[in-house]
Amino acid sequence: MKSVYDIIYIDSLPSIDLHGYDRLYARLKVNEFINDNIKLKNEFIVVIHGIGSGILKREVHDILKNNKNVLEYCIFYNNVGCTIIKLKK
Repeated sequence: MKSVYDIIYIDSLPSIDLHGYDRLYARLKVNEFINDNIKLKNEFIVVIHGIGSGILKREVHDILKNNKNVLEYCIFYNNVGCTIIKLKK
């Protein structure tokens, strides 16, 4: 069974870029993105939150921690501004 830690390339994965979003709008868009990808039966997705002060990263990880459709997630080892997410099938 593949894990988020096995992902080497993220270019082909569905992604959402949160640059310029505030916390509330990011929360809304991430939840919509997760729901859309569950309907599309995508197993792995990427959220690009950037590095900055870490506000969006903390918000995204809070969303993922509390979402029942998320199996696991981690910061992408090649780019700390991205989080890879594994969804329930």
